[in-house]
Amino acid sequence: MAQLSMATLKDVAPGVATPNYDRTQLKTGIVHFGVGGFHRAHMAMTIDRLLNAGLAKEWAICGVGLLEHDRKMRDVFAEQDCLYTLVLKHPDGRRETSVIGSIVDYIFAPDDPQVLLEKLASPDTKIVSLTITEGGYNFDRVTGEFMAETPAVAADLQANAVPSTAFGYIIEGLRLRRERGIAPFTVQSCDNIQANGEVAKKMFTAFAKLKDAELGAWVETNVHFPNSMVDRITPVTSAEDIAEVPTLTGLEDKWPVVAEPFFQWVIDDEFSLGRPPLEEADVQMVKDVMPYELMKLRLLNASHQGLTYFGYLSGYRYAHEATTDPAIAKFLLNYMEHEATPTLLPVPGVDLNGYRHMLIERFSNPEVKDTLARLCAESSDRIPKWLVPVIHERLAQGGDVTLSAAIVASWARYAEAIDEQGEPINVVDPLKDELIAIAKTQREHPLAFIENRKLFGNLVDNEQFTKPYLAALNSLFEVGAHKTVEALVK
Repeated sequence: MAQLSMATLKDVAPGVATPNYDRTQLKTGIVHFGVGGFHRAHMAMTIDRLLNAGLAKEWAICGVGLLEHDRKMRDVFAEQDCLYTLVLKHPDGRRETSVIGSIVDYIFAPDDPQVLLEKLASPDTKIVSLTITEGGYNFDRVTGEFMAETPAVAADLQANAVPSTAFGYIIEGLRLRRERGIAPFTVQSCDNIQANGEVAKKMFTAFAKLKDAELGAWVETNVHFPNSMVDRITPVTSAEDIAEVPTLTGLEDKWPVVAEPFFQWVIDDEFSLGRPPLEEADVQMVKDVMPYELMKLRLLNASHQGLTYFGYLSGYRYAHEATTDPAIAKFLLNYMEHEATPTLLPVPGVDLNGYRHMLIERFSNPEVKDTLARLCAESSDRIPKWLVPVIHERLAQGGDVTLSAAIVASWARYAEAIDEQGEPINVVDPLKDELIAIAKTQREHPLAFIENRKLFGNLVDNEQFTKPYLAALNSLFEVGAHKTVEALVK
């Protein structure tokens, strides 16, 4: 069977949407770092919708890969002319399939760093966007400050260094633009971090000031970093997904993307060199994204943490399996309503009760097959950003944190790296070795895990938190995850 490419696009199966625009006539106004599944199911899909509507012809995307594992994307995109298949999986089994053409170029920076620098310096480049994960912003989990000592960053800070990080490339690109009299591009974070634009500004400005104080001050004053909230569940593409695509499209695709039908993108409308007409593709352009962002981080993202450890330890391996367990679903709804929602700002135009129940429906979609292993990963980046702020605010309000404390306890139990059947758990986390070592001591020293002030601040000193935490942890040890959840929702 033929492989997806511009030459074979004409052979795609009937009913599959394909680009109706001439890709050779587009300009790349957006340079995107981190071309993973989420970017391709979200921003790239949005630009493709605009292009198919005859809009945004100066806003095509040039993807960027910086890391060794990005070689695969380089090679696949070279074979497929940067085309890929997006499959939206509806709960009833229906597949909504399209070929996305909005990414028209891909630069694997280690091949030739100068090519990327010139792309960043080009007047055509007006937005530089990012999905580099929470850890990619390189800030200390406790202080929130930029970590200049990180080896790759420290190397990029050396005089005349050839860049290797997003910080090195973007700041050098801005320096070249300033030197050449070209206005700076907007830096658009699309990562799941509260106030992601503000975080990006703080970290990139910190790097720039360390590299060149005058340049750093110029970046701080002149470069726009709008906040955004992004939402679409996008599981890792599986071998089964790759095998299914030819039956849907008639063409092979070495790296398709699968996602749920739901899509939301809310952005502060602050772009220095213009932007695509994103509102024409159902993007919400607002004056303040913060209420929407808190809603998503504290309801959706934190609830993912609530279901994933309890679900995994209960023997489930997929999000939909865990969420269709009545005890776990009730646990999540109770957490969202009674602990998370009281910490939110008013969210214009949103029925929060409806939103909470919609999340349960989304998590329960059996077609998405989102793995609990994916949701369990990178916990040390996620829990401190999504759940710990809820706990602190509830404690400040004098409110109950029983369910939030239980979620932290479920992570602590999971971090022992042994499940309830005695089988090993593959813990995926940047602090893996440290966390497992601590967790393995908590049977004798129950507060050991939350004594990690880098992750939890002073929670260990607050009995309003430690009492329900210890109760949940002890229950996990004595009766297991599922009975613990059942007891919490009685």
